[in-house]
Amino acid sequence: MTNQNQTSAANKISTYLMFIVLIVLGLSIVSLFAALYAYMIVGSEIAAIFLVVIGVFALSISATVLYQTKKRTSALKIEVPKVMTTIECQKCGYKNIREYQRGDYVFKELDACQKCPDTKQVITAIYKEVKEKEKTYAV
Repeated sequence: MTNQNQTSAANKISTYLMFIVLIVLGLSIVSLFAALYAYMIVGSEIAAIFLVVIGVFALSISATVLYQTKKRTSALKIEVPKVMTTIECQKCGYKNIREYQRGDYVFKELDACQKCPDTKQVITAIYKEVKEKEKTYAV
């Protein structure tokens, strides 16, 4: 599965999850208003207590799911590594490293060398920078 397909699948799940959470949030608010109606107009304390418990429970669940979803999506941000190009002079061995530019390929001849102007520089390597992740230990 490509990176773009993974991102779109995660967005679909996130969209469905947000839709469900918003429905539960709306129902919890309706339940709280129904509890107020049951207590004030109808005068049924048991129904009002039952509806308040349902409303608070649903409200807390939806708030927790929203918080956890936001926390996870911030942790899932993908960092794009830098792609670097190594340029070398075949005669004097002068080496230069720069960011990849569109059209770079290995063994491509470039401008003249800075140290020996009669020789052209050649791209010898194209690679991505790999940063080591910090190791965390569970205690």
